[in-house]
Amino acid sequence: MTTSLTRVYPGGHTRRPSSRTAGAEWRALAWLARHPLFLVTFAALIGALVVTGPLITGCVLGGLVLTMVLWGRSHPATFDRWAAPILRPLWRRWTAYGGRRWAAVLADCELARENRRTGRLVVPRLLRVRSSSPSIDTLYVRPARGQDLRTWTDRSEALADALTAHRVAITRTRPGVLAIVVEREMPFDHVIPAPDIPTDTTDVDLSALDVGDNEHGQPFTLRVLGTHVLVAGASGSGKGSLLWAPMRAMGPAIRDGLVRLWVIDLKGGAETSRGGPLFHRHATTMTDALRLLHDVRDVLKDRQEHMRANNLRRLDVSTDWPLDVVVIDEMAMLTAYGERSDVRDALRLLAELLTQGRACLISVMGYVQEPSKDVVDVRELFPTRVCLGVTAASHVDMVLGEGARERGALADEIPGDPRHAGIGFVIDQGSRLPVRFRAAYVTDTEIDELVDRCTPRPRLSAIDPADGPDDADGSGRAA
Repeated sequence: MTTSLTRVYPGGHTRRPSSRTAGAEWRALAWLARHPLFLVTFAALIGALVVTGPLITGCVLGGLVLTMVLWGRSHPATFDRWAAPILRPLWRRWTAYGGRRWAAVLADCELARENRRTGRLVVPRLLRVRSSSPSIDTLYVRPARGQDLRTWTDRSEALADALTAHRVAITRTRPGVLAIVVEREMPFDHVIPAPDIPTDTTDVDLSALDVGDNEHGQPFTLRVLGTHVLVAGASGSGKGSLLWAPMRAMGPAIRDGLVRLWVIDLKGGAETSRGGPLFHRHATTMTDALRLLHDVRDVLKDRQEHMRANNLRRLDVSTDWPLDVVVIDEMAMLTAYGERSDVRDALRLLAELLTQGRACLISVMGYVQEPSKDVVDVRELFPTRVCLGVTAASHVDMVLGEGARERGALADEIPGDPRHAGIGFVIDQGSRLPVRFRAAYVTDTEIDELVDRCTPRPRLSAIDPADGPDDADGSGRAA
C-alpha cells in the first residue's frame, strides 16, 4: 500500500517526493517578494550612498531620527496621532514578533509543527502588524495548513503568556487569515479623579469637555456641541462617570444659562435625582418623558423657524439660544421595553431630534446597556459613540463600527468589577483607530458640590412659574 506521501504515476510507477527544500537564496528572494517595503528601503539607501555619499546620507538619516525624537517629545499629541501608528508597528514587528522569536513563541505554544518530509518547522506566517495604541497590537496571521480558529483559541492563554501580554483575543477575518489582538498591558491601574469645575464660562469648551484620561496620558475629551453621543456599557461599567463628568466640565455654562439639561431617567430617577436642581426638566415616567421630548421638538421647530426667517444655517450658543442637552439614562426603557405605542412615539421624536437638532443647538446623550438595533433602533444616528465594558464581542462593532474589535477595541474583555469601571474605547476620527480611555469617577459629594455651585440662576423676566424656570415659551428666549 502506498502512503499519502507517495505519488502514483501512469503505468503504476511510484515515486516518493524529495525531502530537499529550496535553496536559501530562493527563500530569501521569496521573503523579499513578500516584503517589498524592505527591498525599496534598502535600494533607496544604497542609491543615496552612491549618489550623495555616506556623509550626506548619514546626516539626512540622523536629521530624520532627531526630528522624530523632537516631535515626539515636544508635541506628543500630534506625534501619537499621526506618526506613532506608522512607526510603532514597524518597530514591534522587528523587535517583538519577528523572525526566530515569532517561530519560538509559536513552537512553545504548539502552534507550529514539523514538516514530516523535510523535518523543517512550519511556522504560521505573520502577514501584518498594526498598533492602534501603545498597549494594543493586532497581528494578522496565516495559520498553517490544517489549523482553524479553534486551534488558536484553545491556545490563546498560553500564547498570551508566551508574548508576556495581558490577554489575547483571536478572530477570523477572512478565509485563511486570523486577527490576533494582543493587549500588552492594562494602562489604567488607578481611579481618575473627577474633573475640576471651571471657574467661569470662558473656561468651558463645549466641543472638548475634559471627562477623564486616555491611554496616551492625555485628557480624554467629549464633544457635546454639534453632535449626539451614545454611551454603551454593561451594568457596572461606569456609565454614570460619563453622565456626571460632562456636567461638571460644563458646570458654569449650566449656571449662566448657556446650557440647559433635559433629563430622562426611567429608573424612577435613582441615578439622576441627586442633580435635580441642575436640570431644566426632569422626567422619571414614560408619560413625562414623552411630554419632555414633545417640548424639545417644539423648541426645535421654533428655532428652525427663526433660522429660516433670518437666513441662518446654524445658531451660536448664547443666553437667548442655549445649548439644550437631552440626557437619556437607560435608553432601552424608552426605545424598546415600554408600551408599543409609547415606544413608537419616542422613536419618532428621537429620530427627529437626532436628524435635525445639531444645527439648532440640540444635542442628545443616550446611555444603554444592550446596543443592538432591536433595542436602540436609532443607533446609527449618533455621530459620537463610546463603548465601555460590554458583555458580548458583537456589541463592540455594533457601537464603534465594523472591524473595531479586530483593530483592538476589546471592550468585551474589560473585567466587570469596580476596579475597571469607566474604562472603554472610542474611535479617533483622524486615524480611525480605537483609543482606550478611563472616565473620571464622580462621587456623591462631588455631585452635591456641582449642584451647590452651578444651579441655574433665575432669569430676570416676568414669567408664570408654571411655564418653567427659564423661559415662558421653551424656545430658549426670555419672554
